[in-house]
Amino acid sequence: MKYVFFLLFCTTLFAQELSMVKEKPLKANRFIGIDSYDHLYTIKEGVLYKEGDLGSFVFKDYQLGPISSVDIINPLNVVVFYAEVNTVVFLDNRLSEKERINFNTLSNFINVSHASNAGNNRLWLFNADTQQLQLYNYRNTRETILSQPYPGTVKTQISNFNDCYLLTEDTLWQVNIYGSLLSERPMMGFETIVRNEKNQIGLKENAIYYMSNDTIIPLDIPFSENPIKDLQLTQDFLYIYDGNVLRSFTLTQPKQ
Repeated sequence: MKYVFFLLFCTTLFAQELSMVKEKPLKANRFIGIDSYDHLYTIKEGVLYKEGDLGSFVFKDYQLGPISSVDIINPLNVVVFYAEVNTVVFLDNRLSEKERINFNTLSNFINVSHASNAGNNRLWLFNADTQQLQLYNYRNTRETILSQPYPGTVKTQISNFNDCYLLTEDTLWQVNIYGSLLSERPMMGFETIVRNEKNQIGLKENAIYYMSNDTIIPLDIPFSENPIKDLQLTQDFLYIYDGNVLRSFTLTQPKQ
């Protein structure tokens, strides 16, 4: 019975496909994503842009160097990380600066390679010196080490308010806010992953893969003009940006 269920499960997954909903021309160095209010975030020449019904807004501080990552999980508290200067900047919904943290000036110095929003005045931080994931409360400057040292270089850190994924050259780790290792799976050669709740999409050698439990399924991409630059997975859409065009897709389930 278990074997039959496994075959049915795999057949269902393989029947999934990407259906394009729309596409729009977009010129940017990087596509960050679409927030929960349908606002578009991009980076052009070191400047963060936000566009939507609320208006058009920008944030720039060239003295901080290039932007390493932007976390838009909370559009009212956008987290912008500058790895070269070890600094996080918090922005409001109009991209006005609220505050910043320079980790170089903390009494307990943290050499941060990745930073993202953990909610409740906290950040997920990956410490490049100790190779450990930390939870940092920037109101009371309390640090909590959540993991043992992880080997390899972290390529991608994606998180929500409950857990955090770390992707290295060959492994994907999932850790929750209590420090429990929820999962560890081989991910050899993947360049990045995106997620929404339990759904995960990975990018490897310009191919898209759907990941569920212990199964990794290739998905057909209905275009092949340019290499994929950036991805985002929301509750409704998978966004794929190739440097010229932003396309949105739905993951079509098979008919029963």
